[in-house]
Amino acid sequence: MTMPTAVGVKPDQGPAPAMLVLAYFRPGHPHAWPRLHQTPPDLVVIDVEEGPGVARDPALATLVTRLLGAGIQVLGRVDTDFGLRPIEDVRADLRHYRSWYGLRGVYLDQVASGADRLDHYREIVDGVRGTIALNPGVYPDPGYAQLADVVVTFDGPLSAYRATREPAWARDQARGRFCHVIHDVPGHARESTLRRAARLAGTVAVTDRAGSAPWSDLPAYYGTPIVAG
Repeated sequence: MTMPTAVGVKPDQGPAPAMLVLAYFRPGHPHAWPRLHQTPPDLVVIDVEEGPGVARDPALATLVTRLLGAGIQVLGRVDTDFGLRPIEDVRADLRHYRSWYGLRGVYLDQVASGADRLDHYREIVDGVRGTIALNPGVYPDPGYAQLADVVVTFDGPLSAYRATREPAWARDQARGRFCHVIHDVPGHARESTLRRAARLAGTVAVTDRAGSAPWSDLPAYYGTPIVAG
């Protein structure tokens, strides 16, 4: 998976992480989709209802088609319940994303991190074509890095991100193999957060929003240039 550099980071700051948007908002959202299409990121993850939902949403299909037509990678979020969800249910979601929205990539969420569940996830991803992203939200057993194109090794608020430490095994991997998902990032901390992310991950999602659903809308600063604070 090849990612361009992030919009809004000055060239003299060095390589910037690619920008990810977790588009967990409804097709009828009055502001989010127009802003997303106006300033498309490098990668978008969609989620209908904890997965693809029960039927194709024509409005969402139109929005996704527009992103795909612009060359944006779009993945479908699938909950794996930390390895407890039946494999057949996970695979059904994968088929629905592919048939209803034309997606070939997947963002497996709530992924286990221990070696004891590696075979479970190996069976899930076997035969999947397109980009595979796994989100355990922490640095998992090294074996997970062999199952996916991208592993989300942090998912949480900025207050916890500051304490993140990279394990030895991850230092031997290309940073493009990792993604960080960070919420509660105020505008004045956005640049410094992206600088830190650039040292540890090739892809990053940041938002100033908080609460139980920080990805239900775009951040207030989405699409605006970074102002050092």
